[in-house]
Amino acid sequence: MPLTASPATVPATASPADLPTADEAVAHTLLNCLLREVCGPERQATVDGGRLLLRLSRRGVLLRVAVRRTSLLGAHRFRGPVAERRDGDWAEAGWRRLAELVQDELSARTGVRNDEFLEQVAASHRGTADALAAVRERPAAAAGAGPLAVYLDSEQCLPLGHRFHPTPKARGGGTAAWSAYAPEAGAAFPLRHLAVRARLTAEETARPGAAAPLDRLRPVPDGYRLLPVHPWQHELLAGHPALRAALDRGDVLDLGTGGPPCTPTASVRTLHTGDGFLKFSLNVRITNCVRKNSRYELSGAVALTRLLHPVLDALAARHPAAALLREPAYRSLALPGPGGAPDQKLLEGFGVIVRDGLAGVLRPGVTPLLAAAVADEYPTGPAHLSRLPPATAAQTALDWWSAYLELLVPPVLAAYFDHGVVLEPHLQNVLLCVDAEGMPAQVVFRDLEGTKLLPGRHAGALAGLPAEVAGPMTYDESRGWHRVVYCLLVNHVADMLAALADLHPRYEAALWARVRAVLLDCARDLGDPPRLRALIGGAPLPAKANLLTRWGRRADREAGYVDLPNPLAAPPPDSPRRSHR
Repeated sequence: MPLTASPATVPATASPADLPTADEAVAHTLLNCLLREVCGPERQATVDGGRLLLRLSRRGVLLRVAVRRTSLLGAHRFRGPVAERRDGDWAEAGWRRLAELVQDELSARTGVRNDEFLEQVAASHRGTADALAAVRERPAAAAGAGPLAVYLDSEQCLPLGHRFHPTPKARGGGTAAWSAYAPEAGAAFPLRHLAVRARLTAEETARPGAAAPLDRLRPVPDGYRLLPVHPWQHELLAGHPALRAALDRGDVLDLGTGGPPCTPTASVRTLHTGDGFLKFSLNVRITNCVRKNSRYELSGAVALTRLLHPVLDALAARHPAAALLREPAYRSLALPGPGGAPDQKLLEGFGVIVRDGLAGVLRPGVTPLLAAAVADEYPTGPAHLSRLPPATAAQTALDWWSAYLELLVPPVLAAYFDHGVVLEPHLQNVLLCVDAEGMPAQVVFRDLEGTKLLPGRHAGALAGLPAEVAGPMTYDESRGWHRVVYCLLVNHVADMLAALADLHPRYEAALWARVRAVLLDCARDLGDPPRLRALIGGAPLPAKANLLTRWGRRADREAGYVDLPNPLAAPPPDSPRRSHR
C-alpha cells in the first residue's frame, strides 16, 4: 500500500476542544512513530475513507484509526481508538496491545528484542494519565495575568509531550515525588541549600560575576560558597558516604530548605528563580535519559558561552529580534574520591548551571511563550495558538505566520552557514515573544546542551579545550545539517504549521509556500549554499527516528534519521512567491 495522504482525502476539522484520554494519547503517539519510521518508509500506509491504514508487514497485522486532518508532511491528526483487523472484522486495540504489536514488529525487523520497551510505554501511559489529571485540575490563569505569569503557565501546560516519541512521558521516581516537582502539576518549591568550603567547590565562569545569581540566593559563613540543590536531587544523594562524612566534618553545611519558590519549566530540572534560570542535575530517568549534568556538559556550557560571544554578538547585530540565553557559570561539589580526584557522582549530581534570565534580552512590551505550548495539538493553556487573535483570524493568519518565520528561520541558518554553529531550535528550546496584539515580535533560543560547533570552523578554539569537553561540543557538517533541518523545520516549523492548519485547514499549502519564500530569501542572503538549495528544491526532510533510537537503546547523539516528503518543492501556482521578509 503506497503512502497516499492528500489533504482532500479527509474533511478537516478544527482543533479539538477537549484533551484526549491517556489511552488515546499513547496509542496515537505510537501510531505517529510507526507511520514516520516504519510503515511510511516501507510504503505500508494509506489514507482511505477518512481512516489511516497501517500494515505491520512482518506480523501480517493491519491497523486503522480515524483521521481528523491529513498533512502534506504525513504528520496526520488522529481521533478515537485504534482498531486491529481480526478474523475479517475490526476490533479495538488498546494502547497495551498496540505496544505489544510494535514490540513484535520491531523484534522481527531488527533481529533484536528490547525487553525494556513495554514497561517504558506503560510508564509513559502512567505519566500521561497523571499529567492529564493535573492539567485538568489546575485553575485557569487569572484574567489579566502579567507576562511572567503567562510565560510560566506556558512552561507548565504540556501533559502529552513529544508526539513523535514512543515514550514521551516515561519517567523515574514515585508518583508523590513527581507530583511535587512536575511542571504540569503547577509545582513551585524552594531550593535546598548547602554551604561548601570554597576549596571543595568546582566552578567555572565565562565572565566576571557570572556566578552571582547563586551567591544572591542566601548568605553563607566566611570561607564557604553557596550550593543550591534541587530538593528531589538532595533526597536522592543525601546518603552518599562522602557527603555524610563532609557534613560530619563541617566541610559541608546543610542550611535546609529556604528562599523564594522556584518554578520548574518544561524540562523539569531547569527552574525559573525569579530573575534567571538554574539547570540542575536530576538523577531521574525522563524519556530516554537520566537528567544529570555530566562533567563535560558543565564545562561545555561555560566554554560555549565564552566561545560563542562574538558569534552571538554578530547574529544579534544582523537579527536583532533574536537572542540566545547564555550559560555563563556552573558550580558543584568537589569532594575528593578514592583516588584524590573529585568524586564524579557528587560532582555531576550536584552540578548546577547558571542560565541568563529573560529580563536582559526581552524587548519592551512582549510576552514570552514556550513555542511547544503555542504549537500543541490540543489547547492546553492560554499560550496556545488558538488564543492568539491574529493567528485565529483568517485574514491575518498568513501574516502572523510570515512574521514568525522571519524571526525564527534566518538566525538559525545564519548560525550554521556563516558561523559553523549548530543551534537546536526544537519546540522546547524556543520562546516566542508576542506583542500586545499577539503578533510575533521576538524569538529567544535556549539550552546550550544541544548547541554544537562544526570542528573545521572552530578548530583553534576547540584545540584549547580538554578533549573530553571539546569532543561532545561538535558535529560533523552532515550530522550538524541534519540536526538543524530536523529541529528547525520538522520538529518546530512543521508542528507550528500543523497547529495553524488545524485552525485554517485550507491554508496548509499556502503556509508551506510561506516557508519556501523565507528559505529562498535566506538562500540569497547566505550566498545560495548547496545544502539549502537542495532543501528548497525538494530533497527529503530528515526526521529523527525516536522509536528506532529508543528501540536500539542508543544515545540521542547517535540517533538516526528517516526521510519525509518535502512540501517545499512545488508550491501551488496561486501561492505568493514574493519575498516576505
